[in-house]
Amino acid sequence: MQNHQKRSKEDIARLVAQDIPDGAYVNLGIGMPTLVANHISADREVILHSENGILGMGPAPAKGDEDYDLINAGKQPVTLNAGGAFFHHADSFAMMRGGHLDICVLGAFQVGTNGDLANWHTGEAGAIPAVGGAMDLAIGAKQTWVMMDLLTKQGQSKLVAECSYPLTAMACVKRIYTDLVTLEITPHGVKLIDAVDGLSAAALSDITGIKII
Repeated sequence: MQNHQKRSKEDIARLVAQDIPDGAYVNLGIGMPTLVANHISADREVILHSENGILGMGPAPAKGDEDYDLINAGKQPVTLNAGGAFFHHADSFAMMRGGHLDICVLGAFQVGTNGDLANWHTGEAGAIPAVGGAMDLAIGAKQTWVMMDLLTKQGQSKLVAECSYPLTAMACVKRIYTDLVTLEITPHGVKLIDAVDGLSAAALSDITGIKII
């Protein structure tokens, strides 16, 4: 595969942020998805949820202004927007399981072409599983979006015909934002939304081994 100018994690977060509709209630998962909070402009109304019991979460604080009593689910310091609220962990999971979130943004080890998600365990001996609230989010949210690198460090596609890792949830992923391409899972197949360097659907099919339309 030839070298392409890859999107940075911040680039990917910026793309996700701009695609979130105003008025949406959105959970940001641990890892790369937490960066999305830093790219939602102050003039927009996007209500961010954190599974440890925050609604109305804001961007990361300025250096020196961190309050470690105010953290997200990944234990990173965050801010609270005007009107934000704190509540019990059980209430937070009730929101997640009750269909009250419009979008959840999660990381992934693999995504199947039918929208299956694998993001909690690689199945390898000695690997530490990290399920957290991902199963509740992936099934409970109206849409699940994924942020990940398209390829592993070994050059294998994380978009696969069928997940080989233990599943988090079935047929839940609607969009995939990666360092090379943005994709949509549709009833007709995996659709190209946009790509770096003008990468074509055919070229991406060659890279991933998956038919991209």
